Amino acid sequence: MPATATQSSTGRRKTAVAHARVTEGSGQIIINGISFEDYLPTIDLQNSVLAPFQVINLVNKFDVSVSVKGGGKHAQAIAIRHAISRALTKVDPDNRKQIKPAGFLTRDPRMKERKKSGQPGARKRYQFSKR
Repeated sequence: MPATATQSSTGRRKTAVAHARVTEGSGQIIINGISFEDYLPTIDLQNSVLAPFQVINLVNKFDVSVSVKGGGKHAQAIAIRHAISRALTKVDPDNRKQIKPAGFLTRDPRMKERKKSGQPGARKRYQFSKR
């Protein structure tokens, strides 16, 4: 692994923002000061966080410390996956060849559209009355 094996990166999905610090270690993942098994309630969400490590076959080789806010649990899990993937590509640029085809470096930009003035919602209009 070239350079230093400690990297930090930011990942986003919708309104969730995750800041991850990846260091060489034993595979411990801490999210907002809580172990990731306790923070993410389902196996699917836990697997989505572990997915970048599984793709490059480096499970239990890095410790991850994450600060995440905004969005729901699912959006936070995908934002964490995005941040970890970006940090792993910084640790070793060769990891990008395996992580990119899996789609873990793609940011999901979909967010709630803002409400506009003169109408009750983002797209909905008040009822039109001709007379």
